[in-house]
Amino acid sequence: MSIVIEKLQEVLPSEMKVEMVERKGVGHPDTLADAIAESVSRALCKEYLKRFGALMHHNTDQGEIIGGEVSLHWEGGEILRPIHIILSGRATSKVGSETIPVHEIAVKAAKEYLEKTLRSLDIDAGVVIESRIGRGSEDLVSVFHREKIPLANDTSFGVGFAPYTALENLVLKTEEFLNSSSFKKDFPFVGEDVKVMGLRMDDEIRITVAAAMLVKYFSNAKEYLAAKEEVLKQLSDFISSIYPGKVEIFINTADNENGSKTSDFYLTLSGTSAEMGDDGSVGRGNRASGLITPCRPMSMEACAGKNPYNHVGKIYNVLAFKIANRVYEEAQAENVVVKILSQIGKPINQPKILSVQMRSGSEIKAKKIAEEELERITEITKEIIEGKYRLF
Repeated sequence: MSIVIEKLQEVLPSEMKVEMVERKGVGHPDTLADAIAESVSRALCKEYLKRFGALMHHNTDQGEIIGGEVSLHWEGGEILRPIHIILSGRATSKVGSETIPVHEIAVKAAKEYLEKTLRSLDIDAGVVIESRIGRGSEDLVSVFHREKIPLANDTSFGVGFAPYTALENLVLKTEEFLNSSSFKKDFPFVGEDVKVMGLRMDDEIRITVAAAMLVKYFSNAKEYLAAKEEVLKQLSDFISSIYPGKVEIFINTADNENGSKTSDFYLTLSGTSAEMGDDGSVGRGNRASGLITPCRPMSMEACAGKNPYNHVGKIYNVLAFKIANRVYEEAQAENVVVKILSQIGKPINQPKILSVQMRSGSEIKAKKIAEEELERITEITKEIIEGKYRLF
């Protein structure tokens, strides 16, 4: 095992003239695809543990959401073609003589997630869920429990960083605010498909929000535009409470504000653009940071749906952020970037390299933190199943 601590030399996003950050909210088709894939993985993990007291091989990180079609009119609309969700990947469906109902478990997990997340989606009429999860390879199944410490299933890497820049934090908190239960209670006409794009040019910040509004709450364009202005005011007040500088905010900029038809505005039946042709894929959205950060080093791995036992594409991204945050907080580091590289077939607690790059702070403490987290790496599996980490 090789742990390397070094000074961070690269230019940070906050030091760049131009910084961009994006978050696709919980109702965005790509985020829905991630969340469903992860929900299926967790449901399978719990079933395997209940039946066998151990995890079995699976990876459900290949799901697709195929957008549907709706017809809208003020105060309502009709579903013309339902959203089609395909659950894919591999999972152990038989152990000895015992059969695990993988497809039933997967469909149930997907349905429960949608019911919990999209308040206005008619699950029965608006969604078709199809499981095409294949049977896991017998070789991979046997590898799962060959060693006390899991063996890496791939040669891959994870990346984490701390702290978030002011823009990163602003983008993340903006989406969380708009999709919070308290905000939805006061402004139920805002759907869950909220996408936030942040841009900083020198000291000027611009936030562009695309928020799917629910057509059932509006009788005409005037009501919609008034509601949009109220959301803008609430968002402006919220951003002012967490960021001291000036922020220019835009909402639903594709609207035709001189229009009168529902098609002139960002209106939906269900609160997600997946109902109207927007597709979603696992791994196409937020990284393990919860953001898309083109100004940062980051892994392109889709964490969602990968097994939490030995899939380093998932585990190392979680671990990298854990280490980065601890080093930032406990080693008094100004900025931290952590990169961890696995080698297929080697124990996951013995990466080929674990690199901690930091500005200022105690390098001795940083190395100790990295060693401690590697020692307890197998605990991450349980914590992932319990949903303790952000994965997308």
